[in-house]
This record gives sequence, C-alpha cells and structure tokens, in this order.
Amino acid sequence: MTEQVEMSCIDLRFEEYRLKNKAAERTLLASIAEKGILDPLQGVDTEGARILLNGFKRYRCAQKLGIGIVPYIPLAVDTPMGIIELIRISNAKSLSILEQAKLIDELKTVYHMSTSDIAHMLEKSKAWVSVRSGIMNEMSPKVMRHVFMGRFPAYAFMYILRPFIRINKIDKSQIDKFVNLTAGKELSLRDIEMLAHSYFKGSEEIRKQIQEGNLTWVLKGLNQKSSSDNGCTQIENQMLKELEILQKYMQRVIHKTKDDRYKTDSFFAQANLLTGGIFRLLKIFEESMREFYDRTGQT
Repeated sequence: MTEQVEMSCIDLRFEEYRLKNKAAERTLLASIAEKGILDPLQGVDTEGARILLNGFKRYRCAQKLGIGIVPYIPLAVDTPMGIIELIRISNAKSLSILEQAKLIDELKTVYHMSTSDIAHMLEKSKAWVSVRSGIMNEMSPKVMRHVFMGRFPAYAFMYILRPFIRINKIDKSQIDKFVNLTAGKELSLRDIEMLAHSYFKGSEEIRKQIQEGNLTWVLKGLNQKSSSDNGCTQIENQMLKELEILQKYMQRVIHKTKDDRYKTDSFFAQANLLTGGIFRLLKIFEESMREFYDRTGQT
C-alpha cells in the first residue's frame, strides 16, 4: 500500500548500486516539476529507516525541487527479500544487467546466499545467476565507480571492453587505465570503440597519445584514416555503413525502452506488434551475425 513519507527518513545506502543517467534524470525532473511523482519509490522498512531500493532518480529530482514528502511502497519485509523482489520485477522496471549483477553480489557477499538459493527465489537458472556474478568478478572497483556514476557507458564496458578481458586476456589493470583516461569525456560509443582497439591492439605511438590525453587528436586521425581509401569495395563499404547504422539504432532502442513516459494504449498495441515481429527475427538474426562475426574474424 502506498504511503506518503518524509524524505529525511529514507536511507540511500543502495544508491551506488543503480546506474546514473544525466539525460534521463533531466527529463524526469521536468516531468516531476509539471506533474509530481507519479510512481511511488520502493524500498524496505527496517527498525531505524526506510531503505530505498528503487526510485533514486525520483528522490534526487524531488530533492532538487524542494519536495519534502514522496509516495513510497515497501517491497518486502527485509532487505534480502526486497532485493530479490526488485530483481524479479526488473523486466518491468528496467533494471540493467549490471544493476542485477551488483545486487546479486550483495546477496552473496553480505547475506551469504548461495547461487542455488538466489536462482530458486528468482525462478531463474543457476547459469543466469552465475553470469551476473561473473560480471562483477570482471569489473574492478575503479571501473565500477565510473560506470555507476554515469561517467563511462555501461554498454561500452559490457560489449566493448569485456571482450578484451575474456577473449584477448587483457589484464584488468590495463582496462582500469583505459577507463580512467576516457571516463567523463562525453565520448560516443563509436569513439570509445575506436580508442579501445587502438589502445589495446594498435601501435605504441597511438597508445602513448591516448595516455597523454590527446583523445581528440587521436580520434581525428582515426576518422580521417577510416574515411580515406580503406581498401574496401563499394559493396563492402555499403555493408560496413549498414552495420554501423544497425549498431547505432540498437543502442538507441535499448536506451529508449527504459523510458517511463509511454502511456497510451495505441502506442502499446503498435509497439507490441512491432516487437513481436522483431522477436521472430531474433534467432535468425543472431545466427547470421555469429556466422558473419566468425567469418570476418578469421582475417
């Protein structure tokens, strides 16, 4: 049942477990300023405080707007069960895989829950839980801090840097150095990908320029090189362009599915039809991409 609670009694100990997104927070701030907080904050009630688990952006927006009382609903009777419930509803509430991983790590390290116990309570496989536990083992505290503060894109770590750890066996200390050099620079995912490949697989000169902070110079040179004669045929360049567009729009759609401003029945009906069509293509698409990835990786 939703209650109206004072902001001062809310415990923010799990704030660093949720990814920050400045753009999404600015949009939410404008919405709350106009309409108020529409969805209640969620947490767990303890003897001394209400521990917040979901709604940190709403909390920060309310703080900026001078709102002293907010809607709130408890998720469970204690903290571990509250975390379990939050992960259970994450498909609807857009909890990212990194946020799931960090919360699962909390259940294992603080509350000493086993992989089997967590999987059983979440109604997931042990492999599902283990994958998320593995992510935390691959991410150093420094990188985690940059990612969760919104200074380095979570997508860039998951799909650009993790392969260097898993496939190329790059030491995590080198990943730390790269993230420290590029975090907070407002780089696009494409920029980060080009810099990462140059840093880990390029020449010593390029690596030195990146280490000295000359990112703009390096990116300018890389862009000029890619836009000049790259040795590809017209049909090959066309395919490369289409892959680039595909990656761009996949990233945009991933981000936009988390938007909570979708409200109309008409939108949901049409989006559901389109999404169903996408699901029917996913398996064929994934097999095609894997085969193409393996083929292009043999050169």
